[in-house]
Amino acid sequence: MSVLSMSCRPVPAGALVTVSGELDATNADRLESAIRDAHRPGRSLILDLGELTFMDSSGLHVLLRAHDDVHDAGGSLRLAAVRDIPARILQITGVWDTLHIHACVEEAVGAAADALLDRLPDDVERL
Repeated sequence: MSVLSMSCRPVPAGALVTVSGELDATNADRLESAIRDAHRPGRSLILDLGELTFMDSSGLHVLLRAHDDVHDAGGSLRLAAVRDIPARILQITGVWDTLHIHACVEEAVGAAADALLDRLPDDVERL
């Protein structure tokens, strides 16, 4: 069995889930559950994949379902620090161009905050 670990914390525009280890058919359901638990409607969900060393098609499907579910709930899914094998899988499948992918967590958090501000009604005063 592959080792996958996750942690979640709030960020200003939503939630950040840090994922490390190997994501495959033996544990993809755990990530899917963590995503469901972390996401709030209308908010962004950021997945820090900087320590994710492997991902198979099961993991790819979790990301695609999460993208659709978060989008349908009025938020956005953002991936941060995608490297090596997971990055290659996203690129060769064409998914890289479909998802919001950022070089680092800070960039993803900033983009999520900007997107949230852009959705505010015009009559709401911005700080």
